[in-house]
Amino acid sequence: QERLVESGGGSVQAGGSLRLACAASGFVFNLRCMGWVRQSPGKEREGVASIYTGRGTTVSADSVKGRFTISQEKGIVYLQMNSLRPDDTAVYYCASNTRSDGVCSVDPTSFRFWGQGTQVTVLS
Repeated sequence: QERLVESGGGSVQAGGSLRLACAASGFVFNLRCMGWVRQSPGKEREGVASIYTGRGTTVSADSVKGRFTISQEKGIVYLQMNSLRPDDTAVYYCASNTRSDGVCSVDPTSFRFWGQGTQVTVLS
């Protein structure tokens, strides 16, 4: 059974950093789009970044480019978040889907499997 478990959330002052981790199990890690999607209260889910596990190629939303970096190592996907701002406050979800063509998106509708989410709060 496919399972995604997030960790690393918490509270941080504006300008600070956090690193989220997503441990994946129950499926073959290669040939996957793995991504991070966030949701703030009253807002729709917003895609943040994704990575194609077969090649390590990444895609990021314009709102986080230059601040957030997605990476992978040994079946774990990370989201390094620097220069955090109060509007980054959200529940961050790890998500995945099978892709054989290597084309990933940050569109939340492109993901089929989801973790439970981890809260990130950025204090002003």
